[in-house]
Amino acid sequence: MKHGLLYGFIFICIGSIFGQTTNITGTIEWRKMEINASVKINLANEGIYLPVGRIHAEETISDQYPHLMRPHLLSLPVDSSTTLIDLLNRGEISLLGTDTISLTAKKRAPALSTDLKVMSANYTLNLGNLSASLILHSRPRETIRTLTPAPVASYTGIIIIAYELLPIHGRNTRAMVLPCLFPKIWDTDMNLIYERNMVDPQTVKTIIRYVDPESIFTQTPSGLDEDLAKFVGSNPLRIIARGVFGLRPTDPIIDKDDALLIISSERNRMLLREGKVAIVLNRSVLTNTF
Repeated sequence: MKHGLLYGFIFICIGSIFGQTTNITGTIEWRKMEINASVKINLANEGIYLPVGRIHAEETISDQYPHLMRPHLLSLPVDSSTTLIDLLNRGEISLLGTDTISLTAKKRAPALSTDLKVMSANYTLNLGNLSASLILHSRPRETIRTLTPAPVASYTGIIIIAYELLPIHGRNTRAMVLPCLFPKIWDTDMNLIYERNMVDPQTVKTIIRYVDPESIFTQTPSGLDEDLAKFVGSNPLRIIARGVFGLRPTDPIIDKDDALLIISSERNRMLLREGKVAIVLNRSVLTNTF
């Protein structure tokens, strides 16, 4: 109920302040870890007339952008059970803090529609800045170890392949794995293999690289596209996910034998601290519109 009341309050405030004169549309691009948004203002409804009102129109867009972006930013999934609005309700973040994140967006010069009735400005918000602000530990947590480490190769990165429907742990159903800021990785014995507190906060801003299946099926010697190959290196460990976990299905489950390949050597455990982990998701879940 508290969440619903807060959402309602936000949307009512936005509607009452801005009416039909401004609106925001956009996409959340998980592959690029960015939000692309467009703010449009109806000049006549706002009582702005060109050419003398152009500067006023640009200033109005800039002033209204953080308020219009706020509800969409607050609805972002942090992990399998939490959104930013949950953190707000718990007092872990503030509205000022989310607006400050919004203002880190790159803004392109406003443009007029061909009929000169609407002005629009485009913004690109890097979600890495948001992720970095939510990584609060100063030292990485130790990764799980095994008492009987197996002899394993040293890998340069980790790729979790999870783009098909997977069984949800604890439920008699299947689902696509969905993106979030901080997914966890579990093994089939439900040992926690990877989570945000395991990364080095001095060097890692985002703990996961999301890619689509086309990124691992290219006409190159490695089968990887150029960007992914640069990220995971020349000898990545490829793992097929066995299931998914979470109230919101964001956390891949990998076979315990595959998990051993990661935790059996210091070099491979280091990949977790460096955030050298990519998850291959279905293309349909990697872009969300608002």
